[in-house]
Amino acid sequence: MDNKQLGNSGLRVSQYALGSVPFSGTNGFENAGGISKKELNYMIDYAIDQGINQFDTANLYAEGDAELALGKAIRNHRDEMVISSKTGFPLSDNPNFQGGTRSNIEKSIDESLQRLGTDHIDLYYMHLWDGNVPVEETIQAMNDLIQKGKIRYWGVSNYSAWSLAQTVTKATENNMAPPVAQQIYYTPEAREAEYELLPAARELGVGNSIWSPLGEGLLTGKITRDNKQGQPGTRQGDGWAEPYVKDYNLLYNLVDVLQEIANHHQVSVPQVTLAWLRERPNVDSLVLAARNKEQLIDNIASYQLQLTKDEQDKITELTQPEPLYPHWHRAMNSAELGSPAEQAYLKEFGDLMKRKQQK
Repeated sequence: MDNKQLGNSGLRVSQYALGSVPFSGTNGFENAGGISKKELNYMIDYAIDQGINQFDTANLYAEGDAELALGKAIRNHRDEMVISSKTGFPLSDNPNFQGGTRSNIEKSIDESLQRLGTDHIDLYYMHLWDGNVPVEETIQAMNDLIQKGKIRYWGVSNYSAWSLAQTVTKATENNMAPPVAQQIYYTPEAREAEYELLPAARELGVGNSIWSPLGEGLLTGKITRDNKQGQPGTRQGDGWAEPYVKDYNLLYNLVDVLQEIANHHQVSVPQVTLAWLRERPNVDSLVLAARNKEQLIDNIASYQLQLTKDEQDKITELTQPEPLYPHWHRAMNSAELGSPAEQAYLKEFGDLMKRKQQK
């Protein structure tokens, strides 16, 4: 599996990462997981054998128990791995131990290091934007962790484009380490990130890592017009509130197209979804969240799947986002002046407008 340099950093990561959300179903956030120690060890070994070097977790997942599970499984592989974790979501009633405060960041990193059984985390994400804390405080705290050797790099997750730009700019202005990656939600059904987040990150020297590329279970082929409820023990089967779906009819149309392409290649719907995402502009890595070894093997197999241009276009055109202002204006009048990071999106906006004019 090829790897990519993440943003303006020396860190190289595999195009697929293994996420740890399902690793422990003991408590708190994502309590529908739960993988046996034997199966988890197999999954870690298999991922490494397939060229995956990136393993993602967070203190939020099962309130730290996912970090514990990952830590126990990686003891013999630590030097082969890029470990990422996150902090930010409130896990305590103490207002200082949440968000982007220095107190929370310093407390969280020590707890995560202990649970993971390692002396450093390669990539440490701020899991959410905290507009109540001066951005300089968050940047300084992350910079200090780098200076202390507790983390190698840091990133952000679930930021808006303007908050990402502010963070990078403030860090650079103050001669501190800027974030080198962002982890965001982006699927063929949910393409809002194409407006600003994806191209902005590329322009700012920030890598793009995609969480839940299968739409938190919506794009597995198991959720259809005729089967709107997932299996018990899964997110969509247990009444999970996420993700927000703007148009369920479009979602079901998309699943039909994904299934049609999957049938043609004799592969699964997840493989088609991942193959489409992998080739999208500005996408650096996809975080897989397999619930068992069979799902992991199937997900990783998608790396060998090459969709034809017609197949890619069929998915792209079906779910093409409407060009909001100023995107429609730029696509009409100055698309050629767009930066390389946004050229593909401006072209797709323009193509959509042309198709509508021809009807």
